[in-house]
Amino acid sequence: MYAVIKTGGKQYRVAEGETLKVEKLDVEEGAAMEFDQVLMIADGDQIQVGAPYVEGARVTATVQSQGRGPKVLIVKFRRRKHYRKTQGHRQSYTELKIGGISGAGAAAASSNPEA
Repeated sequence: MYAVIKTGGKQYRVAEGETLKVEKLDVEEGAAMEFDQVLMIADGDQIQVGAPYVEGARVTATVQSQGRGPKVLIVKFRRRKHYRKTQGHRQSYTELKIGGISGAGAAAASSNPEA
């Protein structure tokens, strides 16, 4: 079973027990989170797509850590013009461990054993 959630302006495909890095969220390490912006839930060939979100669906997660990604160097250079500019950037992230996928979509997808 997996779900597609929306957080930080991006969409992520998540499954139970999975660890992923998302845009920085204002939460402490070890805290539990709940995502209600679930776009899709799939269990085998049972798929439920929201318009835009699946009603009553929730994805729970635990915050593992807060961190910063690798440094990205931005270099601007014009040959023969005595122009050189360097800038660095490190993106902050929150590492999450997905605990469970629940809700109306998950119950409907898992309660139909005939498929």
